[in-house]
Amino acid sequence: MTGTVASVLVGLVAALHAYILVLEMFLWQKAPGRGLHGFDRETARLTAPLAANQGLYNGFLAAGLVWGLVAADPTGFRVRVFFLACVVVAGVFGAATANRRILFAQALPGALALAAVLAAR
Repeated sequence: MTGTVASVLVGLVAALHAYILVLEMFLWQKAPGRGLHGFDRETARLTAPLAANQGLYNGFLAAGLVWGLVAADPTGFRVRVFFLACVVVAGVFGAATANRRILFAQALPGALALAAVLAAR
C-alpha cells in the first residue's frame, strides 16, 4: 500500500511539472501565464523566452519522474529519489529567489513524494 501511495504522489508531481511546462512554454503570454505573476502583456512578451526555458527544465523533471515510475528497481527507486530531490531543491531556490509560493506549490509536493518513496523502501 505504501508503494502505491508513493507512486501516486510521484505521478502527481510529474503531472504538476508537465503542467508547468505547458504554462511556461505555451501559455505564458495568455491569461493563465500572465495571471500567475500578474504580468501585463508587454512584460509577458519580454519574459516569454525565459519562461519557455524554465518550462523546458520542468519538462525534464517530469520526464525523469515518469522514468523513475516505469524503471525497475533499483534504478527506478534511485531515479525517483534523484528527481524528487531536484524538485525540492528547485522549489526552495525558486521560493528564495522568485516567489515564496513556489515553496508550497513545488517544494512541498516534491518533499511529500520523496518522503513517501523513502518510506516505501
